[in-house]
This record gives sequence, structure tokens and C-alpha cells, in this order.
Amino acid sequence: MNLNKLAWRNIWRRKRRTLITAFSIGFGVMLSVTFTGSGDYTYTNMIDMGASMGMGHVTVEPPGYHLKPTLDKRLTGTAKLQQQIMALPGVAGATVRITGQAMFASARKSVGGAFIAVDPEFETAQNNLLLRSIVAGSMFAESSGRGMVIGSKLAKKLKVKIGKKVVYTTTDAHGEIVSDIARITGIFTTGIDIVDGIMALLPISSVQKTLGYAPDEATLIAVVISDQRHAEGMRDAIARLPAAADTAVMTWKKSQPDLAGVIAFDKAGNYISQFLVGLLIAVGILNTMLMSVLERTREFGVMMAVGMSPGVLFRLVMVESFWLAIVGLLLGVIITAPWYYYLYHTGIDFSGAFGSDFSYGGVLVDPVFKVRLFKESVMAILGGVFTLALLAGLYPAWRAGRVPPVESLKTI
Repeated sequence: MNLNKLAWRNIWRRKRRTLITAFSIGFGVMLSVTFTGSGDYTYTNMIDMGASMGMGHVTVEPPGYHLKPTLDKRLTGTAKLQQQIMALPGVAGATVRITGQAMFASARKSVGGAFIAVDPEFETAQNNLLLRSIVAGSMFAESSGRGMVIGSKLAKKLKVKIGKKVVYTTTDAHGEIVSDIARITGIFTTGIDIVDGIMALLPISSVQKTLGYAPDEATLIAVVISDQRHAEGMRDAIARLPAAADTAVMTWKKSQPDLAGVIAFDKAGNYISQFLVGLLIAVGILNTMLMSVLERTREFGVMMAVGMSPGVLFRLVMVESFWLAIVGLLLGVIITAPWYYYLYHTGIDFSGAFGSDFSYGGVLVDPVFKVRLFKESVMAILGGVFTLALLAGLYPAWRAGRVPPVESLKTI
């Protein structure tokens, strides 16, 4: 006996009920794709955005710098380490930077803030959010010059504009207070108030001289990778490099704990939503299969009376659950494909409600609701639906195998 053919015929005995269940599975697939795709897109954008704010997907820094970021802790031999990192597959960029706190003073006011000293030769719009957010002026051209790019709110506090001089004061490698002068070449606006209000970019060679650093010394190397999902693997690969022997290597989860916490919290809510969707799918399949089994009590009794074993009946109902899941998945693909295409390419614009500079966890969030599915997410959705279908069919299949033949034949 071909159980597949028999099971396929059985699920279409009640076409309306089968189609309703299949459509509920399809609708559940669409919801799962929407929730999962939204998470894949949003989390990737947030992580990439956070990485471009200065620390990278992977950060190489002196031991203990993460807990106490003082300028007396520094990396040595950064040029050699940068070259070795750039040679690793999957690395999109590795930039040497110096980060620290400083007091900025103009002719009219003094404001506390922070700086990132960078080499303009290695900085691009892809790996530096501040660079691609410049709204006035431009990036300084030389790493040894006296240029400065500051946030728009910081410029407003200092009451300065392009071409004006600003004095920055900080502590050097020996803990002494040092100062230097820079001239504003550009102003950026990220939309994140705290960044625009305290942050400045400075040329790294000039800052190295001011701090008493050697030309190959810095506080960190920010590594940007092509796929944020491989951050842990990249961290391990960098840690194995000979030049990274006396350094601390960490992923964005540790260098940006606020962002990691926000994403973990949001993922937990997403998982709860996915669980509820899966529960609805399982209940629908369970209801359909159980009703089908109860309606065929007499039929199952006859089949057992003529020699069919309980095990075969159990497998028959499980195959019916399998085919019901297949039909539901096919309908899910038909329903979801145009919806996914629209959200992937166009999306839903919520800028009217949240504004174009909405930030969450300290990073900008795209106000356009879009989706993107990774391969593992697709496999998780397909595997989840099949698993739920089989689990939901276990109890009805067990009931079918325990039908008493003699008693069921008395049932009309």
C-alpha cells in the first residue's frame, strides 16, 4: 500500500477544512518571514552603523583599555598589525585610530567632548559614519595637518564655523595635560544628538605628536568586515595573528554593550512573536488532524480488522500531516513572495511618525521598514514549519493507532 497516495487522498476529503488550515499555515509563514526578515535587516543595519561610528565590527586595543580607556594605554606596531588584518579574507577595512576625551575651546566658549584621531588616507564613507555625515566643508586632507571635523551641535555650542580655530586639551601618554590648535574644515550631522554634540575628528599624526606617541602607536584598530555575522570568527582569526599577541581583541558586542543589549532585548521580543505564530500554526494542524481521525474511527477499525497494524495507521496520519505542511508551505510561498518583494525593494516609510533621524541604542535606525532574509533564516522557517506539522500530528496519529477494532465497528 502506498501511504503517500493514500494520505494525499485523505487530506482532500474535506477540501474546505484542508484549504483553511493550509492558508493558516501560509499566513503564519508570511508572518514569520516578516518578523525574521525585519530582524535580519534591522539588526544588520544597526550593527554596521554602530561599527562605522568608530569601533568597527571587531576592535583591537591594548589590554585593559575597554575597562579604563586612558591614553597611557596604547598599541605598538600598528602598521604591521593593520597589514596582517587586511590580508585576512572577509575584512573590508582596518583603520588605526586614537580615541580619547578632550576639552574643546573657542574664542567664546569651552565644551567637554571626545575625539577620534584618524588617517584620512584610510577613512571612507563606508567605515566612518561621521565622514559620510558631513554637511558643510570637507574632511581634512593630511594626517599631519591641523584640520578638524566636528559635530554640528558641538559647533553650535562653541559658536564656531568653517575656518575657525579650536583649541583641544587632553592628557598625553604620561598623564600630563597637553593642548593643541586645530582649524575646522568640516561639520557633520549624524542625527544622534550625543554624537553631534561631543564628537570631533582630528588628524592622527598631529595627535600622536601632541600625545607623545610614536608614529606606529594608537589606542585601537577598528576592523570592518563584509558580513557582521562572522564577527566572532574574525575576532578569533585576528587573535591568532603574531602581531596581535599582546592585544585585546573583541567584537562589537563587547565594545558596544548598549547596542548589544538593545538588540538582545529586541530579539527576545521577536522570538516570543515567532513562538506565538508557531503555536497558532501547530494548533491549526492539530485541530484538522484530530478532527480527521475522530471522523474516521469506524474506517480505522475496519482497516485494523482486515490486518493493518497500529504502526501503519500511525505512519499514515503522520504522512497526512507532512502533506498538509507541504500544501501550507506552497501557499505560504505564493502569499509571501509579492509581500517580501515589496518590503525588500521598497518598504514602508515610517519617517512621518519617527522622523528621519530616529536613533535606538545609540545608533541611527532606518525609518523605512524593510526585510532581508539570510539563508539560515529561510532554513529555520522551513524547518520550523515541518517540525510543528509533525509534532502537531503526533497525538492524532497516536489516537488513530489505538482505535479498538471491535468497538469502532459498532460505531455509526
